[in-house]
Amino acid sequence: MLNRRHLLGALAMSAALPLGSIASAMDGTAFDQKAFEAAQAAGKPILIEVTAPWCPTCKAQAPILSRLKGEPRFRQLVSFDIDFDSQKDLLRKFNVRMQSTLIVFKGKLEAGRSTGDTDAGSIEALLAKSI
Repeated sequence: MLNRRHLLGALAMSAALPLGSIASAMDGTAFDQKAFEAAQAAGKPILIEVTAPWCPTCKAQAPILSRLKGEPRFRQLVSFDIDFDSQKDLLRKFNVRMQSTLIVFKGKLEAGRSTGDTDAGSIEALLAKSI
């Protein structure tokens, strides 16, 4: 159970973070249904990242995903971000119950998903399922 001391400590720590680190956890393109459907129709590899700005696991995933997205083999990967706190309709649509969920599609078919994973090797293996 959180008490006021925990909340004040978390607030103080978040204020000490550089703004760039917060933004980097959310650097995907906001989910857009039409763009998602177009990427599916084109047979593109797709990554959906369900994130929350307060989530430490999401923040740990961000640099791994950023590095992988920069690799030539993932250059065609289309990435969408879903905000866990404000896009509850999309959470239901994709059957997501927790932030830090990664879902990959190969065209119209879901190829895999993970939740809470911060291991670079397994995240890379998940993304590879989409290509």
